[in-house]
Amino acid sequence: MADTKTVVERPLSPHLQIYALSWTMVMSIMHRITGSALYFGTVIIALWLVAASYSQSSFDLAQMVMGSIIGQLVLLGYTWALFHHMLGGIRHLIWDTSAGLEPDARRALAKYSLFGSIALTVIVWTATFYIRSR
Repeated sequence: MADTKTVVERPLSPHLQIYALSWTMVMSIMHRITGSALYFGTVIIALWLVAASYSQSSFDLAQMVMGSIIGQLVLLGYTWALFHHMLGGIRHLIWDTSAGLEPDARRALAKYSLFGSIALTVIVWTATFYIRSR
C-alpha cells in the first residue's frame, strides 16, 4: 500500500458572514429567546403564587416587588414575550399547512408576528390601566 495522503477538499460549513439577516431569521431567533424568557417569567409568576398562598406579609412583599418600576418592566416584557411566542407558534402552524411559504408571505408573517405582539401588548396594558383607574 502506498503511503500517499490525499487531501480531500470538503465544503466549509456556512456561517453568519455569508447570510444576510432576514425577517424570518430574526423572528426565529426571537422565538427562541422569548421561549427562554417565558421559562424564567413563569418561575417569577409561580413564586408570586407561592407568596400569595404562604402568608399576607409574603404576598405584600411580592406585590411591592412586582408593583415597582422594575417589576412592571419585567411584567411588560413577559407580556410581550408571551404574545410574540404565541404568534410565532401560530406562524409555524400556518407553515405546517404548507401555506405562507413563498418569500413575500414568509416576510409578511414575520412582520405581522412582531407588530402583532407589540399591538397586543399595548392593548392588554392599556386595558389593564383603564380598568385599574376606574
